[in-house]
Amino acid sequence: MHLVREPIDAAALIARVAAAGRGAAVLFLGTVRDSNPKAAGREVVAIDYSAYEAMAGRVLAAIERELAAEHEDLAVALVHRLGELAVGEASIAIAAASPRRDAAFAAARRALERVKREAPIWKLERYADGAAAWREEEPLGATRDDPPSG
Repeated sequence: MHLVREPIDAAALIARVAAAGRGAAVLFLGTVRDSNPKAAGREVVAIDYSAYEAMAGRVLAAIERELAAEHEDLAVALVHRLGELAVGEASIAIAAASPRRDAAFAAARRALERVKREAPIWKLERYADGAAAWREEEPLGATRDDPPSG
């Protein structure tokens, strides 16, 4: 299941990618923050996630398959939560496992970049003052797959 309305089960996600030959497992959890610099200093109290569910599920499954195909014995699993989430709750979880850590770290990062760019999932940010605003996709920064040197 790629889209859920209940809290994300991180242990189950790791179990989906675990195998005896995969000695490196990476888990990324994206959680709701209490602030957003682009929101003019407003306090964030919740985010309401919605999606074109049929398409979003297909996109998340394709990201898993395509990333896993790039390296021998790499597995990737994604889950995104929908509905209203309070500050601190996990909205997305990505697990990647491979025989070596470099491939697992790179796959988790690329999965997040692709979800943000490709999946029809939207977020309505709710503020303490009662206002709300739709958030646009935010690039993660560097577009390279490998970490900066130095």
